[in-house]
Amino acid sequence: MMTRTRFAPSPTGNVHIGNMRAAIFNWLYARHTGGKFLLRVEDTDRERSTPEAISALLDAMDWLGLDVDEEPLYQSTRMDAHLAAAEQLLAAGHAYKEDKGGTGQGECIIFKMPQEDMIFEDEIKGTLKKAAADTQDFVIVRSNGTPVFHLANVLDDIEQGITHVIRGDDHIENTYRHVALYKALGAPVPKFAHLPMIINAQGKPYSKRDGDAFVGDFKEKGFLGETLFNYLALLGWSPGDDREVMTRDEMIAAFELTSCKSSPAQVDLRKLVWMNGEYIRAMKPAAFSEMARNELSAAGVDVGADADAVFELMQSRTKLPSEIGPATAFFFTDDFEYDQKAVEKKLLKEGVFQTLEKIAEIFQTLETFDEATVDKALHDFVEQSGLGFGAVMPPIRIAVSGQQSGPDLAPVLTILGKDNVLARIAKTIERFS
Repeated sequence: MMTRTRFAPSPTGNVHIGNMRAAIFNWLYARHTGGKFLLRVEDTDRERSTPEAISALLDAMDWLGLDVDEEPLYQSTRMDAHLAAAEQLLAAGHAYKEDKGGTGQGECIIFKMPQEDMIFEDEIKGTLKKAAADTQDFVIVRSNGTPVFHLANVLDDIEQGITHVIRGDDHIENTYRHVALYKALGAPVPKFAHLPMIINAQGKPYSKRDGDAFVGDFKEKGFLGETLFNYLALLGWSPGDDREVMTRDEMIAAFELTSCKSSPAQVDLRKLVWMNGEYIRAMKPAAFSEMARNELSAAGVDVGADADAVFELMQSRTKLPSEIGPATAFFFTDDFEYDQKAVEKKLLKEGVFQTLEKIAEIFQTLETFDEATVDKALHDFVEQSGLGFGAVMPPIRIAVSGQQSGPDLAPVLTILGKDNVLARIAKTIERFS
């Protein structure tokens, strides 16, 4: 039998990473088993499931590369089928009507839980049981005639032929009810796999209070879709080895529900930033160049035509696009700002300006100003002066860039060029001495 998984969100405008993690696991399992991945939009809440909310959902899925294999099913189109099934359950004695709460506002249809212990095999958590005494009958159609989630969810899974329901473990209690519904409807019960909760550092459910929590937040911050996909795939699943940065094909090949963890998965945003840097490092140079140009343009920096050497130098050091402007603007303008703390710590010390003057004299004598020549000149001066790298390199870097840290100094100086470097050293000495 072909595997059929689904992602069944209720779109409300912002797509939480927890929901998208469930979508990724469903997608990976379908692709791993050669099955199909489906989308069902549970849009019966018409006030919240607006066209804009649905569009945000579809955009998030597209950005993460979660392609679906059949046309999406919109739950709002299935109300007649849901109500017909409720009547079928009434006729079979699996449900009854009741004026719940004695409000006099109409009768609900209530599903009658079987008087037996509920049990199912979870693909991640193993055997799960609930005693008959702990189960309660529940509403499947409200007094206003609208179906409740439990009935609609089960019927739509039956309609879509879902074989594996992979969702968060906050649904475990629902699953006992759903198993009973499947059986009462005479439908095959799918396999269930409940994913561990995503938590913060304090062990509580991860939310917006803990930082970025919606897919759109990460996209706006400059995280790549492939990065977020990879990171979320590892929240509750492991390929069984030490791999972390994985291609889509590698994840598909390795993904097994039996490799999913049952304990909560903690979000580590620092690790996500590191991973984004790894993906940026692996980008084609032309793609990184486009990213960098866009960032610098947005910051009002005129890059010009020839900036490849700068971007090549910075690509391996960039973790987020937002770092590009502050880290590289000095390459393209002499009107850069100085880091005042760096100036006070490294420049305004006795003998520093004399050191800069000596370095400038050495650079002035160099007939060739390439990386190897500049690097040798710097090392020779450090050795001959006995000052040490810590007393020489930082002042030069601050003089030419305004910054205390950055890429290796020799390639920075080479890209800036001899005349520019000498002019910036002179300008710095004049300004701060």
